[in-house]
Amino acid sequence: MLAEIEAAAYEGDSVGGVVECVAAGVPAGLGEPMFGGMESRVASVMFGVPAVRGVEFGLGFAASQLPGSRHNDPFAADAGGRIVTGTNNHGGILGGITSGMPLVCRVAFKPTASVGQPQQSVDLRDGKPTELNIVGRHDPCIVPRAVPCVEAAMAAVVLDSLLDGGNPT
Repeated sequence: MLAEIEAAAYEGDSVGGVVECVAAGVPAGLGEPMFGGMESRVASVMFGVPAVRGVEFGLGFAASQLPGSRHNDPFAADAGGRIVTGTNNHGGILGGITSGMPLVCRVAFKPTASVGQPQQSVDLRDGKPTELNIVGRHDPCIVPRAVPCVEAAMAAVVLDSLLDGGNPT
């Protein structure tokens, strides 16, 4: 990761990346099956973080390549008698409601738009093509700075769900 960011900085360019956030200890039963589902609530807040371009839960997009028999999470009882799943392909949310398994969310960030390389643009005064040169400090990757934002967003949604009894209505 560091080598790729350093290479982008050297080239006057930028790269994006993905932040994975895991919320452990979230109780089962938060959310609802329709408009107040936990995926909707978490994704809505994550998309409020600047530069976010995608959000996925559990296996996310990779789940679309699996048959249901391989994606399904088998249920079992742990040593304490708590119902758990053997895998967490669902990312801790089933049908909009938390399952008691860790909430696993990945958030994709775009590369920083302001780069140190010349870019093509249009002069708004005459509508003609022009070259844009941005000078000054450039972040080659904002992803390391985004980690606490993603963590805070997840924490805010989980806390809000706990405070409203798991159901936003």
